[in-house]
Amino acid sequence: MDVQGTVQAGFEPVRDAFVRNFEQRGERGAAVAVYRDGRKVVDLWAGVRDVGGSAPWAVDTAQVIRSATKGVAAAVPLLLHQRGQLDLDAPVGTYWPEFKAAGKERALVRHLLSHQAGVPVLDRPLTFAEAADLSVASAAIAAQEPAWEPGTDHGYHAQTYSWLLSALVQRVTGRTIGRWVAEEIARPLGLDLWIGLPADEAHRVGRIGPVEQPADGGAALRLRPKRSVAEAYADPASLTRRAFEAITPAPDENDPAYRAAELPGSAGVSTARALARFYAATLGPVDGHRLFAPATLAMARTEESTGPDRVLVVGTRFGLGYMLHGPASPLLSPGSFGHPGRGGSLGFADPASGIALGYVTNGMRKGVTADPRAQALIRAVRTALA
Repeated sequence: MDVQGTVQAGFEPVRDAFVRNFEQRGERGAAVAVYRDGRKVVDLWAGVRDVGGSAPWAVDTAQVIRSATKGVAAAVPLLLHQRGQLDLDAPVGTYWPEFKAAGKERALVRHLLSHQAGVPVLDRPLTFAEAADLSVASAAIAAQEPAWEPGTDHGYHAQTYSWLLSALVQRVTGRTIGRWVAEEIARPLGLDLWIGLPADEAHRVGRIGPVEQPADGGAALRLRPKRSVAEAYADPASLTRRAFEAITPAPDENDPAYRAAELPGSAGVSTARALARFYAATLGPVDGHRLFAPATLAMARTEESTGPDRVLVVGTRFGLGYMLHGPASPLLSPGSFGHPGRGGSLGFADPASGIALGYVTNGMRKGVTADPRAQALIRAVRTALA
């Protein structure tokens, strides 16, 4: 395997694990980057740019990162709170009056971030055109009756997270969330990361697609869903199916229109390097730029919701917008926080070790969390730190 990039002395186990992902776990094209204490220590890429193609992955190749976008988007309301522009304990209706309808008047801003808002599904799914139109999507979710009283339970808002955060941010700032990320996060940090891909960057983005776990490779890492989880995904009436199918029919994630859509729950585009650098800046300065003040960092990784997830049908833990360490959360230590993308990509930060990691891939696997390729890279980081 011809692996490109650099590894700082001591982090060679990450390179070895990255190579094994191609040799044993069916990786087609991917990149991984690691920062420690604000300095890049791993920056690797290999394979092909398109999951079914032959052109090599380049130094600047980016990919759709699915729900790993949520971790980037979550920084926006946290930074608005840090700047005194948003009260996390205020009712959502304070900023978005229409949201108070249908029994959601007690939903707080923090409930949107911790998947407690009670609106993971829509009674009528949206088409992609409707989903990409914030005025249409925000009206639909504002009118939606909650599946539970906001704040009393939690369940992963797989698709509706996009419209909840987008509508809130636009009403508070007057800017779309994609523009806010571009101007306040990506530009100062020099990130190749977008929520709403510009047309002049489209040539850099590879095509994603499904890949299977090899039958003879990584057996110890292969995860089999519990019967209850499999049944939930198979049942069209379940919250699980309805949450993931809030956009119907399923959009083509390789369509330029999808990549250009400002859907902060699913359609972000990033390099591994940018994802790692973003999380590094939540921990401390990166080339003079820092995102989270210590109090904001503490809030991001303080547990807000935990226990059986009404949508994912497994135990999950969330802080304010971030998945926390737990059985279904592939992070580094109990204090780490971040977000995976369904089928592969992952970004997270670990304050205890100063580690921030970004992993992107064009090979999408079944499953929302605990991808075996990402898990192998995390274990390699642990080995390097030992």
